Amino acid sequence: MGEILVLRHGATEWSKSGQHTGVTDLPLLPEGEERARSLAPALARRHVVEVWVSPLQRARRTAELAGLTATAVDEDLVELDYGGYEGRTTAEISEELGREWSVWRDPIVPGGTPGETLEQVGERVDRVLARARARLDDGDVALVAHGHLLRVLTARWLGLEPAAGSLFALPAGAYGSLGHEHARPALTGWGLG
Repeated sequence: MGEILVLRHGATEWSKSGQHTGVTDLPLLPEGEERARSLAPALARRHVVEVWVSPLQRARRTAELAGLTATAVDEDLVELDYGGYEGRTTAEISEELGREWSVWRDPIVPGGTPGETLEQVGERVDRVLARARARLDDGDVALVAHGHLLRVLTARWLGLEPAAGSLFALPAGAYGSLGHEHARPALTGWGLG
């Protein structure tokens, strides 16, 4: 049985500065491209039967540089919509609110986009996981996407609530594997690359 490979895109200007990057379509930095290239040897050893990528260029380019050929562009893999917090850091949001803010606990406010709840992201990743499970008998399914989305997806794979994604920090340009142990969903690798 295959595994689900969750690959976070390489570094962008905003991921490097800590700015929340949801729907803004930023390119990879040169170091983000290099990091993606460095994943190719490890991923080439896997039996990948599907590669689903977010429609945003940072994810598509990461897949390409990591030696993965996209079999589908999946709208459900786009990053969380940060609404009025798009492009802002946690420190900036916390200062404005006068208290510590966390994407894992506090609501998103509307801005240029309406924003999205963790529960809505959970619904999207549940659809992705249902489709991926159907392909695991044939090999690995690689999902190339974004930090918060992949963390929620990991929580849902493990049967946890979306906010439990807070437990699964995944650096830019790294990947993890979601598989099984004794027929139960398990985290089989993390922060690899």
